[in-house]
Amino acid sequence: MRTLIHVGTRGSALALAQTNEVIELLSKRIPSVRYQVVVIKTEGDKLHESGESTMDSKSVFTKEIEESLVKNEIQIAVHSMKDLTSALPRGLVIAAVPPRADHRDALISHDKRKFDQLQAGASVGTSSPRRKTQLLAARSDLKIVDMRGNVDTRLRKLEAGDYDAIVVAAAGLVRLGLEKRATELLSTKVMLPAIGQGAVAVECREEDDEVLSILSSIEDKATRKAVEAERAFARKLGANCRTPIAAYARFHDGELAIDAMIASPDGRMLLRSQLTSDNPDSRKVGEELAESLLEKGGQLILETT
Repeated sequence: MRTLIHVGTRGSALALAQTNEVIELLSKRIPSVRYQVVVIKTEGDKLHESGESTMDSKSVFTKEIEESLVKNEIQIAVHSMKDLTSALPRGLVIAAVPPRADHRDALISHDKRKFDQLQAGASVGTSSPRRKTQLLAARSDLKIVDMRGNVDTRLRKLEAGDYDAIVVAAAGLVRLGLEKRATELLSTKVMLPAIGQGAVAVECREEDDEVLSILSSIEDKATRKAVEAERAFARKLGANCRTPIAAYARFHDGELAIDAMIASPDGRMLLRSQLTSDNPDSRKVGEELAESLLEKGGQLILETT
């Protein structure tokens, strides 16, 4: 067995935090192996640094890392599950899905007001079409303002008074030790999360049997099935990265329950549905829910975006 494995990741504080989390899990299971972190700058990172806001594909956050993996320059890649494209590059697999962190979105307000307590016309910062659509669906009186940057940058902008509140992923706050900054964790009745939010994907080459065996030690089957259902839902829709979609799957009394949403970018059309199934193939469950939403008007939304 090899004694050193190179682990590729983006260089943000959050990416490094979740990568170290994965390494800690692996080290507890197989202490004889050492792991060396390799920071890889992606196109998405370069766009952020330049202030560019146009990102036409999720692959801007993963392409360079996956290319390094294909070349065997690294043996493991750690990603936020929500950053992965629906279809992986040929020859790569999601080898492990560790237990999921909090799936919800967190509201952080300037004056500690909860979502229902925000004043009419309050400015809420987010760059996510998914968040914007659902926020306006719940509170059409709010003013949604574009917001970019890492978590620390967003918090500084909030403290400077640029916004009355911001919305970020709760898992990111937890991984950065900032969970106490959250004013409120938004219920999925108000805000369904991004596909795979809170989950981490550990990727490797499908032919690397040794690494596959090592990574199997940190696999969480329930999380795997849940995110597979969510990713199958997104894949079946075929939506682009500008179409607001969301899904959250979890097990309840032995059955897989999934809630999902699709909306028009302007928020005028929003469809939401839920499905509970005992089908052991979680992908089929996600696909079935996608087909249901398409029949209810989702196809029209896709055709107009």
